[in-house]
Amino acid sequence: MTTATDNGLRVLDGGQLRLLRAIDSVFRRLADGWDAPEFRFPFLMQCRDLDMFDYYDNFPHLGLAATRLDPERVAPLLAESGRPLERIPTEVMQPTGFALPSAACYAIYVELAGTTLPAEGAMRTTLGTCFRNEDHYDGLQRLLGFSMREIVCIGPEDVAKNHLLRAKDAVQTLCAELGLDFEIEVATDPFFDKNSGKAKMQRLFPVKEEFVVNGLAIGSVNYHRNFFGERCGIQAGDATAHTSCLAFGLERWVHTLTERFGDTDAAVAAVESLG
Repeated sequence: MTTATDNGLRVLDGGQLRLLRAIDSVFRRLADGWDAPEFRFPFLMQCRDLDMFDYYDNFPHLGLAATRLDPERVAPLLAESGRPLERIPTEVMQPTGFALPSAACYAIYVELAGTTLPAEGAMRTTLGTCFRNEDHYDGLQRLLGFSMREIVCIGPEDVAKNHLLRAKDAVQTLCAELGLDFEIEVATDPFFDKNSGKAKMQRLFPVKEEFVVNGLAIGSVNYHRNFFGERCGIQAGDATAHTSCLAFGLERWVHTLTERFGDTDAAVAAVESLG
């Protein structure tokens, strides 16, 4: 059984953790087949880096920050408050330059800032812990902190778009092999850029499509055009890089596969039987 804690926090038991690792190994095989080396990035990002991507314009409702406490103010707070503390007031917090990112790929673009990649571009994959200040939470389907596997392409426009096509094919094949009845839906959130014109362009060339099973998005493909390439000064040969990514929410896959196969042991066996 999953043990619930407060405010969108959940504990994975042994079977669920085995299932999470099993399905992530499938995603890593995809990354290996696409020559996408794996990187591990810090859990925190600098606020200024996210602001460079218009993050606080687009997603102020999701934003979470990591702040230091002022030790001189903590002692009086403890003396005056009931224990244990339910909430720490902002009066004892110091201004912070660090944020908890809501997507794993942001760190990749920051790490590549100011670089010139080969003309054919480059691939990256990472498993990040992401955080979203949602208006409600729902088991493993909607969490405050969750695991996101991303496989990212940074390169010329045609290469970035081709990555989306092969990613969609790979996910459709995987869902068919696992017997998951899914739909592909165009997402309405802009993901990047506060310019409303970009959001309107979404209807002409979707920048985000989600793989939806029983009303739950378990993954997405995202095309950012040259947005991150421009903001971070990333070149692919002589041109500004375009970027695209394939993203999976691992806890959502645990939920979906457990529902599909009835329990985690059966789900693990099904995933491990994949070729």
